[in-house]
Amino acid sequence: MGPVTLHVADLDAMTAWYRDVITLRVLAAQGPVVTLGRGSTPLVVLRHGPDLAATSPDAAGLFHTAILFESPAALAGALASVARHGGGGYTGSADHLVSLAFYLTDPEGNGVELYVDRPRSAWQWDGAQVRMATLPLDPQAFIRTHLTPEAADAPADADAVVGHVHLQVGDIPTARQFYVDAVGLTPTFEMPSALFVSAGGYHHHVAVNTWRSARAARRAVTLGLGELSVELPTGDDLGRLVERLGARAVAVRDDGASVAFEDPWGNVVRARAGAAAAVTATVAAQAP
Repeated sequence: MGPVTLHVADLDAMTAWYRDVITLRVLAAQGPVVTLGRGSTPLVVLRHGPDLAATSPDAAGLFHTAILFESPAALAGALASVARHGGGGYTGSADHLVSLAFYLTDPEGNGVELYVDRPRSAWQWDGAQVRMATLPLDPQAFIRTHLTPEAADAPADADAVVGHVHLQVGDIPTARQFYVDAVGLTPTFEMPSALFVSAGGYHHHVAVNTWRSARAARRAVTLGLGELSVELPTGDDLGRLVERLGARAVAVRDDGASVAFEDPWGNVVRARAGAAAAVTATVAAQAP
């Protein structure tokens, strides 16, 4: 997964939160657009849209952006920063068996997950479905166990990527037709109200749910999600994606560097291929 773009009302406040609380670095700031990430990897792009209306909690759109850290120590460094800022929008935590996750809400209501994967050798599968759960996870105990002096002093030095993006949609069968049949991702976990899909045997790169958004209509352009992005290793992979979308009459916009298309609820997906995509994929694959 590549960076997630958010339309924001208060660019300065949102930049400060992602920089100071979540410990991302400002990689670029050009007028109304600020890009934050780790190393040279962009994770969140903030685009100033003060005239846009706020999104409704039950509308289609973003459920959360999930930032995958390279190690438990790196994640503990970010969590310690959240704690130093008085909780900084913290909403909960969970042991998902495949990962350890902590949840926050940014100042404009966008969900954020900070997580670290367990080793792939520890993941268990029932056929094609990975075992996941929602078990208690103590954030203070996690910080005490994993925080190192290096991570406490310089939390922004560790690498991170967007591990997955979780969306709100109107119904699961339609989402399955789009993300599995058209986009070509593989289902890894499914229930009546949610679907998790991935490439390459990961537990999930994209998740969709109807927990708050059942029967949601196509969304307007509002504050919140601007677009999610998918990074493919080669141009051939991108070409096959475009062919699948075309075969299902999904409109594709090609700007020469990337292609953009919309899911049935108007969530914009941007896909690109090349060296930068391969680097991001390699970092994600090397996560513990």
